[in-house]
Amino acid sequence: MARKIRLAGRFGIGFAGAVSISRPVVASYCTTFLKPEMLHIYRQVCGLVRWRTFVVTRERAGAERFPFDDIEELPPARQPLARRFWLKFVARVPPLHYRGELEQLTALFARRPADLVHVYFGHTGVHLRDFLCAWPGPSVVSFHGADVMLREHRPKYAAHMRALFSLVPLVLARSRSLGDRLVAVGCPPEKIRLNRTGIPLDEFPFVSRSAPSDGAWRLVQACRLIEKKGLRTALQAFARFRAHFPRATLTVAGEGPMRSELAALASVPELAGSVSFPGFLGPDDLRSLYAGSHIFLHPSETTGKQDQEGVPNSMLEAMATGLPVAATLHGGIPEAVTDGESGILVQEKSPEVLADALVRIASSPGLLQAMGGSASHAVRDEFEQSRAIAALERIYDEATALGKPRLKGTR
Repeated sequence: MARKIRLAGRFGIGFAGAVSISRPVVASYCTTFLKPEMLHIYRQVCGLVRWRTFVVTRERAGAERFPFDDIEELPPARQPLARRFWLKFVARVPPLHYRGELEQLTALFARRPADLVHVYFGHTGVHLRDFLCAWPGPSVVSFHGADVMLREHRPKYAAHMRALFSLVPLVLARSRSLGDRLVAVGCPPEKIRLNRTGIPLDEFPFVSRSAPSDGAWRLVQACRLIEKKGLRTALQAFARFRAHFPRATLTVAGEGPMRSELAALASVPELAGSVSFPGFLGPDDLRSLYAGSHIFLHPSETTGKQDQEGVPNSMLEAMATGLPVAATLHGGIPEAVTDGESGILVQEKSPEVLADALVRIASSPGLLQAMGGSASHAVRDEFEQSRAIAALERIYDEATALGKPRLKGTR
C-alpha cells in the first residue's frame, strides 16, 4: 500500500507521488552512470539490502559492464534560446536554471518520490545545490577524492561548497583523510561520516604466493593513468629494482591521459621491454593478473592542484588476493596498509626509497607471504562488501531521521 504526499519547496515547486511504506527509497544521482573507474559506485548501488534505489543520471555509459534496470536518464535540457540567453547573461542564474535542469528534476521527483537523495561526488552536489534547497526531503553527498578540491578559477566555488554543506544533514567521505580535508574547506566535522569502499571478497579470493626462484618478480599497478597515481615514480623505482632483479616485469593496467608519456618513459634501455600496458581490464582478466603477480605498486602523490586519493579500490582488491603493497604515505592509503605488516609505505615522490622497499620485500625470506596474509586480513576486517553496505544503510537511516537541515531565516 502506498500513500500520497505533496510538498512545496523554496521556489513553490511541488513534489508529489506515492511513497512506499515498506523499504525506504534512495535516489542515487550520478552525472555519468558509469565510467569504468566507478565500479565502487556500482557495488554500492547494487548492494543495498534494506533500502531500494533508482539511479538518476544525465548520461548512461558502460551499460554492458554495469547493467542496471531502474535508471532515470535525463534528456538534454532545452530552453528557448532567448530565455536561456537572458537567464545566463542577464539574470546570471546558475547553470541548473538556465539549462532547464531544475524543471527536469522537479518533474522527475514529482513522479518518482524518494525518502533520500544520494548525490555522488562533491562537485555534482555544488551544481545541484538549488535543487537540493528546493527539494523538501533530506539528501547526502559523498566525496571520493578529487571532488574535495576547490576550483581556483571559480572564485565563488568555496562559498557554494559551504552552502552545500548547510543543505545536507550528513556528508560522506571515503577515507578519514578526505574527512579532514572536508573540515578544512568548511564542512562541520559533526556532519561527516566514513563511507568505506566495499570489496566483494568472493570475487578476489586469497592466493598463496612464493618468491620466484629465477628472480622473475612480477609487479602490478592498476589505476587510471593520471598524475596522482604516481606512475612516473613507479617506473623510476621499478628501473632501480631491475638492477637487482633484471628478469622482473611490471604491468600497468588502466587507461588515461598519461598513456603516451608513460609508454615513452618505459622505452628507455633500463626497462628494455619489461613494462606492459594492457589497458583497462575486465574483472576476470584483472583477477588473473593479481593472481599471477607478486607485489602491488601504488605510489600515489598529491598533485600541484592538491588532488589526492581516498583509498584506491584496485589496491584493496589486490590486497584481498594476498598481494603485499609498496605504496606511499598518501591520502587514505595508510588507513588500509599498515607499514611493515601488510606492505611498506614511503614518502611521496621518492623513487629511490620506493625501490629499496621493493628490494626489501623481494629479498627477505618469508616477508612476501607474511605481508600478503596481513594484507588479505586487513581488507576482510575493514572493507568487506556486506559490512560496508550495512554501514552505508545506517548512514541513510541517520540522514532520514535527522531530516533536511533548517536553514537560517526559515521556519
